[in-house]
Parts: sequence; structure tokens; C-alpha cells
Amino acid sequence: MKHVGLRRRIGETWLRAFGWSLEGGRPNIKKAVIVAAPHTSNWDLPFMLAVSYALDIDIHWIGKHTIFKPPFGTFMRLLGGLPVDRRARNNAVAGVVDILREHDDLFLVIAPGGTRQTAADWKTGFYYIAVGADVPIVLGFLDYEKKRGGLGTVFVPTGNIERDMTEIRGFYAGIKGKVASHDDDVVLPANAT
Repeated sequence: MKHVGLRRRIGETWLRAFGWSLEGGRPNIKKAVIVAAPHTSNWDLPFMLAVSYALDIDIHWIGKHTIFKPPFGTFMRLLGGLPVDRRARNNAVAGVVDILREHDDLFLVIAPGGTRQTAADWKTGFYYIAVGADVPIVLGFLDYEKKRGGLGTVFVPTGNIERDMTEIRGFYAGIKGKVASHDDDVVLPANAT
């Protein structure tokens, strides 16, 4: 399709214009949860989209339901956004698991910090979504300090969240968000086990 080449050029042009390099490639899988970390700025969305376009990956991402209201809602959906009402926490993970199970080909980007403010720890929903949907976790990153973004390890969760989060933490060591003082600490919440 013509739009694939155009999207790739748009992504590559965006990254080149800002002096960024692309790392990794499209994983050889059909669906996954992609971790987007660290998430410290609204600039993360255009850079995340540029990386996905340059890698020719059609991504979807979860966003606060309020950003999908008019006048920007349609535009956010066109960019791959899926609204989630964070006030309805009871079945949020199960709902996203169902979405992944219903699709044969879906890359779902989730920012575990869940916020652009300083995070004491990561929310573990992304992990439980991957386990529940029986899909791997792809470790995506935007490193503003080194001006690089891309996809790293394809991580298959073992079900041992403490061990798995330690390995994930190791991958993100040294990667800096746009607002470095807001970088997410990859710490397992005490109530996660």
C-alpha cells in the first residue's frame, strides 16, 4: 500500500529532523504489549508515533478517556488511540486483555508509569495484560538524552513478576525521558505480589 511508504517516510523524517536515531526493528510477532518508557512528556506521543511509522508498525495505545472528547477525539483514534476511563479500575485489565484476545494482529502500547509526573513505581497492569492475553512484552523506549528511540527486547513473561520486573528494570537503566526529573522508577509496588 502507498500509505505504508508514506508513513515510514514521515516517521524517518521526523526523527531525522530532531537528530534522533532509530534502534531495533519490527519484532517477528503478530501481537504484543509494547512498554512505552519512560513517559515524562506530551512529546512522547509524536516521537512514539514517529518510531512506529519508521519501523512500519501499526500501533494502538491507551489514553485517558478525556482526550478523546471533541474536538480531538476522532484525531486521537486515527492515531491509534483507545480510550480508557481510569475511574473504572475494576475491570480495566480484563477489558484490555479481551481486546488483545479479539485481534490476531495488535500491538498495544502502554506507559507503565501511567503519568507524565514523577512516578514512585510502575503500575503493573501492562504485565498482567500480557500474561492474561498470553502475549509477549516488547520493551520500547525513547531516550531523549542520547536522542534514540526504538524497540528492544521481546520479553516473554514467566509469571514470576518480581524476577521479570528486575529484568525489565535492567533494560531501562540509563534511559532518560524528556523531563529527566520525572523518569519512571521501575519499582515493583508492594501490593503487586
